Amino acid sequence: MRWANLVAAPAGSPQPALPLPLAGAVARTFDTPEFRGITFYEVRAKSIINRVPSASRVPFDWTVNPYRGCSHACRYCFARNTHTYLDLDAGHDFDTRIVVKVNAGEVLRRELAAPRWRGEQIAMGTNVDCYQRAEGRYRLMRGVLAALRDFANPLSILTKGTLILRDLDLLRQAAAVTEVGLAMSVGFVDEALWRSVEPGTPSPRRRLDAVRRLADAGFAVAVLMAPILPGLTDDDRSIDETVRAIAAAGAASVVPLALHLRPGAREWYLAWLAREYPALVPRYRELYGGGSYLRSAFQRELSARVRQAARRHGLGATEANTARELPAAAAPPPQPEQLTLL
Repeated sequence: MRWANLVAAPAGSPQPALPLPLAGAVARTFDTPEFRGITFYEVRAKSIINRVPSASRVPFDWTVNPYRGCSHACRYCFARNTHTYLDLDAGHDFDTRIVVKVNAGEVLRRELAAPRWRGEQIAMGTNVDCYQRAEGRYRLMRGVLAALRDFANPLSILTKGTLILRDLDLLRQAAAVTEVGLAMSVGFVDEALWRSVEPGTPSPRRRLDAVRRLADAGFAVAVLMAPILPGLTDDDRSIDETVRAIAAAGAASVVPLALHLRPGAREWYLAWLAREYPALVPRYRELYGGGSYLRSAFQRELSARVRQAARRHGLGATEANTARELPAAAAPPPQPEQLTLL
């Protein structure tokens, strides 16, 4: 993709109406098939390091999210409801109306230099993917990683984006001075299902190729086997095939995580399920009831079968519900942020 060939929408051309929290933002569209139908809202963030709520069970306390919304368009994405903070919907808007914090690296550098900052680990990719397609255009992670490297600040990244390989030089430089944790999300390797449920992501095979390249560069890459979809990817054959591919890619460990359906994601995913696999809808009603999570016994049984497959293929497996061991797993949705409009 040659970004120099992209054409911003001409001044005065029709633009989607700006929601009130983004009134005054610069809205851009690009005349390229990869970004057709997507609008980018360029804003300047007042702050970029977010504190994770203390009640969370995730293994980190601070996050950085250069983007809001995600063109990966995963039907199940738990972060969908965060778009409602911006008066946008959790479905189509989340996939196609992306907020870009164009000064992310600059603000991060300032906050890392502040006397009150204690140099704690910063997790990325825990709300929306920091290596979604927009990153190829805006290159925000270059500035973010350079700042973390220069301050020798520990970091972790969870992604479905193979664009992380572009920044291998900065990751190596950071790893020379601080702790760098890398995790790739690959829930299954069924390509037909991938095209339907994760339509904007690189294929599972391409993600596993990226794991191999990162492993060959000396990183101990964890694979978050998430989400495992009841009735679709939770059978023994799918689990074994996926774990075998993860092991072959050189992953250091696998972390199974069953699908959870928070508000926003729940409605969007179940609408997709009713269209594509209507026979499964009654089973999902039974499994989830009115809640977001599967029953604990079901989750334990699922994790046990993944561990068995991991042992067969010589791979370590981490218990998914031992949250303090998860590599940059999903954080609770962040609270609304303060943004300065361009």
